[in-house]
Amino acid sequence: MEEKKINEEIKTVTLNELVYLELKAEGEKAKECQDKLLRASADFDNLRKRLEKERLEFLKYANEGILLELLNVLDDLERTINLAEDKHEDLNAFLKGVEMILAHLYDMLKQHGVKPIEAEGKVFDPHYHEALMQVENKDLPEHTIVEVLQKGYLMHERVIRTAKVKVSKK
Repeated sequence: MEEKKINEEIKTVTLNELVYLELKAEGEKAKECQDKLLRASADFDNLRKRLEKERLEFLKYANEGILLELLNVLDDLERTINLAEDKHEDLNAFLKGVEMILAHLYDMLKQHGVKPIEAEGKVFDPHYHEALMQVENKDLPEHTIVEVLQKGYLMHERVIRTAKVKVSKK
């Protein structure tokens, strides 16, 4: 038991002054590096939180420009309906107003890279089309699109909605 007590005692090491000063300087450098690391880690954590907050804010308001343009289209539609109700204008004038609004909406979509998928008469492609029905047609090759039931759209070459179609079969 006495041997264990001797081994557990604090041992004194004798160093020359130069080695002691070098070790002391290295200890201070290590402490300084640890402080820098802690500050850098805190800065990184704050940056990560700020970027996440900015990302969420961006996503929240990302569609603001498009929605403002849609509000203009909505205003045009409301004005057209109000004029038709108030003045009971003829159907042709009302139809002309709706066509102008539709053209405005198509232009807006085009400016944002949205375009319709060409489908009628084309060969069925599951990446761009969704077959809802098949109809027998001996005049057309099999898997040819006979009719578009709902238009599909691309946005910058990415399908955002497939075209719903009728497809020929033998």
